[in-house]
Amino acid sequence: MRAAIVDQPGSVRVGEVPDPTPGERDVVIKVGACGICGTDLHIADGHFPPTPYPIVPGHEFAGEIVELGRDVPGGWQVGDRVAVDPSLFCGYCDPCRAGHGNLCENWGATGDTVDGAFAEYVAVPASTCYRLPDHLSWREGALVEPVSCAVHGVRRVGVEAGEHFLVVGAGTMGLIMQMLLQRAGARVTVVDRNASRLPRAKDLGAHAVATDVSELDGERFDAAADCTGAAPAIEAAFDSLRRGGRLLVFGVAPAEARVALSPFRIYNDEITVVGSMAVLHSYGAALDLVASGAVDTQALLTDALPLESFPDALDLMRSGAGLKVQVLPGAPNA
Repeated sequence: MRAAIVDQPGSVRVGEVPDPTPGERDVVIKVGACGICGTDLHIADGHFPPTPYPIVPGHEFAGEIVELGRDVPGGWQVGDRVAVDPSLFCGYCDPCRAGHGNLCENWGATGDTVDGAFAEYVAVPASTCYRLPDHLSWREGALVEPVSCAVHGVRRVGVEAGEHFLVVGAGTMGLIMQMLLQRAGARVTVVDRNASRLPRAKDLGAHAVATDVSELDGERFDAAADCTGAAPAIEAAFDSLRRGGRLLVFGVAPAEARVALSPFRIYNDEITVVGSMAVLHSYGAALDLVASGAVDTQALLTDALPLESFPDALDLMRSGAGLKVQVLPGAPNA
């Protein structure tokens, strides 16, 4: 089959790989759509430490079951439409036993640590599959995974009706975060250095938008969510908090990145700083949100490219020109 392959950091190509075969409790999925995430850029560049090479990336995906392993439970059948939680938790380490599988000491994920869905087919545990309602397209199904990350992030930071949130970053994840916070009753201000993204945030209901936190006239926020992973943005979000405020570090920064935060202010103002790692018991809720229309998928879906154009899709993602860039392995070649 054809697949996108990162042979080593900085070396990306599309080529032939063996067709996947299912383990006893696995299914093989014909991929309908797979989204490009910031993590995929880190994998391509060698900045995501858990990733081994070579690897077929791709962890935001949906498709059709075409083969079942011998002992697949749960009534799955060939032809079922599914969206897939990429999480692969060991189940026996201390974090897993405590219900924190996303902090698994042996953490893995389809497309991050084992071959993923920038391919014609992918094998996954049947236990990670969720039935995709017929009214949702493959592209919408592939959005469930990023929404599930945002659901976990919102749970981590907490939100009460009437709070004023700052969201830094108006890319796909920032806009999803904005929508979920607004749905919970928060008033949301969105900041992004790319001014072309701000009208979309405004159309989705942002209270205010700006290209820099410094443009907000010293306004203080109950909480802030950084959706960029950029150290200066995290520092600006921290500085914007009122006393008792909360900072969510949601964007994926390079492992070597460092930020300068005032420990005195964390102590004196009782600032809470929390992180949010991937997906945790949030995929089903995210699927319900997408299926119900609570997340405006059409506002997020911009570019769709064939598998052979995967390197171009990465470049498009880097450029910031679109929002959710996806690869459609079944689409005609460019």
